[in-house]
Amino acid sequence: AVEMSLHHKLCHVLGGSFDLPHAETHAIVLPHAIAYNAAAAPDAMTRIARALDTPNAALGLYDLARRLQLPSGLSDIGMPESGIERAADIAVQNPYANPRPVDRASVRDLIARAYRGDPPLLQ
Repeated sequence: AVEMSLHHKLCHVLGGSFDLPHAETHAIVLPHAIAYNAAAAPDAMTRIARALDTPNAALGLYDLARRLQLPSGLSDIGMPESGIERAADIAVQNPYANPRPVDRASVRDLIARAYRGDPPLLQ
């Protein structure tokens, strides 16, 4: 069976709960999810960073999206600020495979940063 990791789970929750556009949601959330999981998946982060010719995979993806002029925050694609708490609650309801353990406070912070369009928080 295939299981959902944090990135896919968050995009599923956000898209389904707030009717957000699929591709844009993934592009906004990916750098944040990668930053969250970076310490638990160092080999993958090294490969991604090398492919982007950047020292940090998460920031490299974030910067790439800015250069492509993609929406920078979930607020830009229609998510209400009040949805941050709801999304965090839903995202931690059912356990799922992820390289790093997932807790509500961390997920809430990740969603809030993605909502605002902040750079990913390097852990």
